[in-house]
Amino acid sequence: MAPVIPSGFVIRSVLSATLMAMGMGAAQAQMKPPSTTGAKPKTVTTVPVRPALQKPEDTANAMAQAERLALQSDLAWVGEYNGAITGDVSERMVNAIKEFQKSRGGKPTGVLNLQERGALADTARKRQENVGWRIVAEPATGARLGIPTKLVPQLTSDASGAKWTSPTGTIQVVLTRRKESNPTAAKLAEREKKEPAGRTVDYAVVKPDFFVLSGLQGLKKFYLRGTFRGDEVRVMTILYDQATENTVEPVVIAMSSAFNAFPSAAQAGPPPRKTVEYGTGVVVSEDGAIVTDRVTTDECIALTIPGHGSADRVAEDKEHDLALLRIYGARGLKPLDIAGNATQTALDISGIADPQNQGGGSAATSMKASVAQLGRGDAALSPPPAIGFSGGAALDGDGKFAGIALLRPVLVAGPANATPPAQAALVSADIVRDFLKANGVSTSGGSTEAKSAVVRVICVRK
Repeated sequence: MAPVIPSGFVIRSVLSATLMAMGMGAAQAQMKPPSTTGAKPKTVTTVPVRPALQKPEDTANAMAQAERLALQSDLAWVGEYNGAITGDVSERMVNAIKEFQKSRGGKPTGVLNLQERGALADTARKRQENVGWRIVAEPATGARLGIPTKLVPQLTSDASGAKWTSPTGTIQVVLTRRKESNPTAAKLAEREKKEPAGRTVDYAVVKPDFFVLSGLQGLKKFYLRGTFRGDEVRVMTILYDQATENTVEPVVIAMSSAFNAFPSAAQAGPPPRKTVEYGTGVVVSEDGAIVTDRVTTDECIALTIPGHGSADRVAEDKEHDLALLRIYGARGLKPLDIAGNATQTALDISGIADPQNQGGGSAATSMKASVAQLGRGDAALSPPPAIGFSGGAALDGDGKFAGIALLRPVLVAGPANATPPAQAALVSADIVRDFLKANGVSTSGGSTEAKSAVVRVICVRK
């Protein structure tokens, strides 16, 4: 069931552009046979055929469905895309890409390069984190919703549904359920237009199995999506003050696509925290300092470094998702030399894959990846390394330290059966060194052999 987004939710106007395929046929001058010995034949001039330029739509269609879902979701979160998150390629999606490129001062080609895609994913992830985006199952109905938990942290529920509200009531998300005899989308939409009194509808879409309304309800804007199964009716309504429009409307787009009133199977969304999660750490000092992935080591009741015992998490960098672990009394540690700076964008990522990825083993291995450019900050890695590699060491072909590789799942508001690909980022060497220096870790010396400096990190949660 494809979500419908009203035109009133357009965040920015987009410019459309059409790429014209150009081709030139081969031109050939006619040749006349020589009439006398020694006469020179006329020269034959051949104009090579230019291949047709590939349209941005063709590039998008060549992506896997899961990659297109992730792209649309990220574009919606940065406020450039206001369509249904279905993974289907459209002019609206291409125009959204161009607008994002222009917003960063780039050429609006409609095709993202590796650096642009990484910046888009990072911006979208930060905005999701800012609003506390979570996919939840409402207990009374079983309905699946995307909820901005930081915007609407207060939840009340009963047999008729649930309500999430902001502390001052400026933003509300209401899920209701009721029984109706022989419901139709048209009848339900007409009823919702009139209730409560004073509701003004400026946009309405009615399909056989669902309906969407938006407009004003008193002094608040509202967006409403309803559907039914048998005699059971379920309606999600989002109410928000007009002053919060810039914050809420990109979230409304995601909520519309994520809403599944009658889920029949396990749903896509942020993966649940694993009870036992595996990551990689990089030893950076002989006295037991290890830098690793902050997210992998969050909310752990126990952190273990196999062969060395328990570890404490002593510091974190939330902006770059780094964590500092400390093990005590360990011997034989081989820290990595992180003093140098990589100069090549082709990298070797060293880490220890999840046990399921290596038949229960724990061997340190390396994988090839590339980064768009080296520099201070975070950059996208492609392709992403294996599960378990998050927190691994990245070195160039000369053995120079490039940074720490982090693996992130993509949070998609879209079809329930969507399985988006993971994305990977490189936290630069300078950021890593600054983080360690700020926490009193000396990084002088060390080995250039990354496989001997990486360790498995095991997080155990409740």
